[in-house]
This record gives sequence, C-alpha cells and structure tokens, in this order.
Amino acid sequence: MRALLVVNPAATTTSARRRDVLIHALASEMKLEVVNTEYRGHARDLGRSAAESDDIDMVVALGGDGTVNEVVNGLLHAGPDPERLPGLAVVPGGSTNVFARALGLPNDPVEATGALLDALRERRERVVGLGLTSGTPGTADEAVPERWFTFNAGLGFDAGVVGRVERERERGKKSTHALYVRQVARQFMGEPNRRHGTITLERPGAEPVSDLAVAIVSNTSPWTYLGNRPMYTSPKASFDKGVDVLGLKRLSTAAVARYATQLLTSSPERGPHGRHAVSLHDLDRFTLHSKVPLPLQMDGDHLGLRRSVTFTGVRRALRVIV
Repeated sequence: MRALLVVNPAATTTSARRRDVLIHALASEMKLEVVNTEYRGHARDLGRSAAESDDIDMVVALGGDGTVNEVVNGLLHAGPDPERLPGLAVVPGGSTNVFARALGLPNDPVEATGALLDALRERRERVVGLGLTSGTPGTADEAVPERWFTFNAGLGFDAGVVGRVERERERGKKSTHALYVRQVARQFMGEPNRRHGTITLERPGAEPVSDLAVAIVSNTSPWTYLGNRPMYTSPKASFDKGVDVLGLKRLSTAAVARYATQLLTSSPERGPHGRHAVSLHDLDRFTLHSKVPLPLQMDGDHLGLRRSVTFTGVRRALRVIV
C-alpha cells in the first residue's frame, strides 16, 4: 500500500518527537510519503493531488479537525467516488478532534495510530456520508464555491464564537477549552440578534422555519466535546443519514443559561429542547437565509459572513479506514 501522510506541524497535541515516532510506526507497514503543511489550504491541495494520482491508496491526516477538513475537500474536489478515490485515515492531533472521535478512534495520537494499523491489517473500513454547502442560486452568495464538512456547520452565534477564537489564536493564544468558554461569553455580550432571529430555514415540501437566531447543522453526533465531555445538539445525527439541524429562536440570558445546561447534560437520547428550539432530522437539502450577513463556520473553521447557504446531506461520500 502507498499512502500520503499529511502532517500539520502546528497541531496542538503532538510534538516533533512524537510525530517522528508515529511516522516510523506507519512507515513500517506501508510505503509512506510524508508532507508537512506550510500554508492555509495546503492540506486541501495535497488531498486534491492524491485524488488525481493513480498510485496513492490512502491519505492519512495527522492534525486537528481543520486539517482533516482540508484533506477531505481536496479528495472530493471533483465529487464523491468512494470506490475510486483514496481512502482517508485520521490520526488526531488537535485540541478537540470531533471527526476522529465520532469514528470511534482514540483521542490519543499514539493509540489512534495503533488502531489505524490494526484496521489496515484487518481491512476495516466504512463509507460515511458528509455535508456539503454551496452558494444559493439567485442570491448575493450564489458564486460562493462548494465546501464539504465532516461533522458540523453553523450560521450565526456559534460561528461568531469560532471567529473570535481564531482571532485570539492569531494573537498567539493557545487553543484551549477555557479560551472557547471565554469567547462564548464575549460573543453573547456582543450578539446583536439574540432576541430577534434573522434566519429562515427553507426545505422542499415543508413550511419555512423563521426567526432563528442560530442554526447548527450536524453530520454526526456528538456535536463537539468540552474536554472529554461529549455534547449533543442533534443526538440522532449519523454518518449513515442526511444532516440534522438544531435551530434556536431566542438567545436571551435565561434561554442561553437553559440551553447551556441542557448541552452540558445532553446525552445520545436527548439534546437541547424547549418552546424556542427546533430540531430537524435526516435532511437531504435545505437553505438558510438571513436578513443580515451572519458568520458561517464549518468543522470549526470560520468562513466569513453569509446571507444565504444551501446545505446538502450526501450519503456514501467518503471511504474511511477505521
């Protein structure tokens, strides 16, 4: 087997020495080409080159969810084709690693490498569904290119938090869970649309859902982790189905306190709920329109402001080694 290992040298939980150990372990089982990412989007470019190559069987992403997202978007630049395209393997190296953990991989990079080698020896793999976003025809955002996400996307409040975290990291702050909690509080204090939502969800064959202050789209469950604690916005979301949506119509102080408590105590059986919460399951296609530009995030990557985004749940999009 020939594999391309895409390494994010800035991954928060792996040192250079530890990465060398992982690389040697993988190289003992396959013909391995190792490339360190050097710029934003480099992992996407490497994934695209692998997809266009005739002799790469697998791409291994060693990094956090952002690195994985870039690799996936490179692999699927011409669309999904699980039988033809290289398989994807993940060795978690970020602070959260939602996609890897949702696949059942250990959060420790060394243990995850061992699990990957076992999966290769036992020929274990699965084909998973992913989410796809695109600009909505007939809107100001129609020219926005398509982009895949592996586990979640969000329009509004949560994307604003992601943007704040990215700005803090650019200033030299480490990506920690405490940093996220602080930015949640700051986003809440500065959120202009927390009492009167500006988002409308439209889908074929159903009445529009209006006045949403935030929309969180999940391709799997849990939505994210706070340390080792999983948090579920859409407990029924699955790699084997379409995408799920949690929409919140009000972000008052009382409502946010209630939803925060429900998130911290959420489970695979129940997520946030209440009179101002809307939960939709297994959707194939829908559009989010906003009266004002709102921040958009996918897999924890802030993508700027959008007024309209179309989402598609694509079943059987990617082959992963697990």
